[in-house]
Amino acid sequence: MFYVIIIISIIICFLLGLIILIQEPKGGGLTSGFSGSNNIMGVQKTGDFLEKGTWILTITLMVLVLFTNVIIPKGANQSKAAQEIQNQINKGTNAPVTAPLAPAALPGLKSDTSK
Repeated sequence: MFYVIIIISIIICFLLGLIILIQEPKGGGLTSGFSGSNNIMGVQKTGDFLEKGTWILTITLMVLVLFTNVIIPKGANQSKAAQEIQNQINKGTNAPVTAPLAPAALPGLKSDTSK
């Protein structure tokens, strides 16, 4: 069930991208001078259909994402590798932290003990 919802979400994302790329930009720019010719032969209805399709696909994608979050497999189904990684993390947090020891003398310097 989880994988089916993921595949449907990917298909919806692909369709949403296509519908968004098909739409004309609503801002001014270079197309603002030709806005009078957009309403000839039902172009406005196509724009409405694409806008409604965008909203429907967006809402469907949001619902599927929320539903996927609810049905996602939780910690009980962890693989053995994931459990080993978690054990390593737990071992690292329980170990005491010690500061590295400073060297007795810096390399290349001679100690001046003749005073």
